[in-house]
Amino acid sequence: MHIFDYSKAWQKALTPDIVALLTKIHEYKVRQAFFVDYKAEALTQLLESTKLQSTEASNIIAGVSASDERLKKIVNDKTRPQNRNEQEIAGYRDVLSTINESYAYVPFKSNIILQLHQNLYKYSGDAAAGKFRAFNIKSAAPYVTVEVQAVPQAVDGLCSAFEEILKDGEVDPLIIIPMAILDFLCVQPLNNGNGRMSRLLTLLLLYQAGYIVGKYISIEKLIEQSQETYRQAIRQSCSDWHENENDYLPFIRYFLGIVLKAYKEFFERTELLTKGVSKPDRVAAIIKNTSGKITKTEILNQCPNVSEITVQRALAELLQNGDIIKLGGGRYTQYVWNREKE
Repeated sequence: MHIFDYSKAWQKALTPDIVALLTKIHEYKVRQAFFVDYKAEALTQLLESTKLQSTEASNIIAGVSASDERLKKIVNDKTRPQNRNEQEIAGYRDVLSTINESYAYVPFKSNIILQLHQNLYKYSGDAAAGKFRAFNIKSAAPYVTVEVQAVPQAVDGLCSAFEEILKDGEVDPLIIIPMAILDFLCVQPLNNGNGRMSRLLTLLLLYQAGYIVGKYISIEKLIEQSQETYRQAIRQSCSDWHENENDYLPFIRYFLGIVLKAYKEFFERTELLTKGVSKPDRVAAIIKNTSGKITKTEILNQCPNVSEITVQRALAELLQNGDIIKLGGGRYTQYVWNREKE
């Protein structure tokens, strides 16, 4: 049986590269406070687009999807879900809103985790919602899992160990949060939705530690864009978990990399929002600052106050000037910045 005790494990994680990541994230956190306090109006433009991206991305990882039009209506609560996928998307929307708005009052406890899970499936009427896993599951990579009878005790132990290690304020939460999330994934305490719950709990614990970047930049989207690396990190850190000999470092390293990337994107976008950049230039900057490909829908999500016609004109001009490259066609059209022109 795995023993939940972070008192020694966290010290092994303080490698030079991890410390460097922590230092950079701490610097961004200080800068974050200024924008949240003094640029609140500008940041509201990011809130809704991030909610949409997060709901879509976390469900895509779980194999749940809907059309762009339906997704937007569901996230904006302007329609009733019509099938199981849409019901699960609506549930994620509601739990995400709860965490975004009330994270300070949502303790990391077994009963709260079950309540959030209940809300995740409240539209589908899933009988297993809000209950711990009722059956044993085979250990399938990248997860380990525990026997069904040990699940309640394991979740209680996980939550207690997390609270205990952080109560004195001597340990950096950014080290402990990925450890706790990794343990949650290894336990697999729920019949379904473990992955989505882990990503929601990630946001909850980050917000409670003062790292609220996930409200404005979709951490779920960044994970979805690096799914293979995500799963590989989990697989590596789950190895020998039952024997208490697992190495948390791969998942901690991945987790911190995602948080750092979110902060970098946050300041790139807030700079655009607060310096009066023209709308066509904003479209260009979004494409340029995107690692890899981006769709017109994703561009619109990142700048909700820019009309589709304006975005289309900007894309046409960028294509004509050779600043971007068009990939695919129709609804599958994507764009990348032409780095060779720089």
